[in-house]
Amino acid sequence: MSKSQVAMREPTYFVLASLLDRPLHGYAIIKHAEELSGGRVRLATGTLYTALDRLTGEGYVTVIREEVVNGRTRRTYALTGAGATAVRAEAERMAAAARVVTDPAASARSAAGSPAAPRARRVRPA
Repeated sequence: MSKSQVAMREPTYFVLASLLDRPLHGYAIIKHAEELSGGRVRLATGTLYTALDRLTGEGYVTVIREEVVNGRTRRTYALTGAGATAVRAEAERMAAAARVVTDPAASARSAAGSPAAPRARRVRPA
């Protein structure tokens, strides 16, 4: 299974999703991820910065600005093209998985690789 096919953890998904519209600093990412997830994802500061370091290393996020605020360094993060592609691919993967439950007929057509899968023939008892 390739990296793009591996399910993304929910916190990672919401960190990336929070950066889709605009660059944000850490605290704003925490708040936006919580808002986008309906309160399900509540990131601790250490968890967020560990994730941002990993996502930066993977090329999904980049630091676009650093400034000192009240004696502390504040970094502003932006989504890269690869990050936008990854979060959108994950959204599509989750939507396809949800269709298995919400629209089984659509998932059967999709699995067949055509817009309308052929109907199964009935076998009559002899």
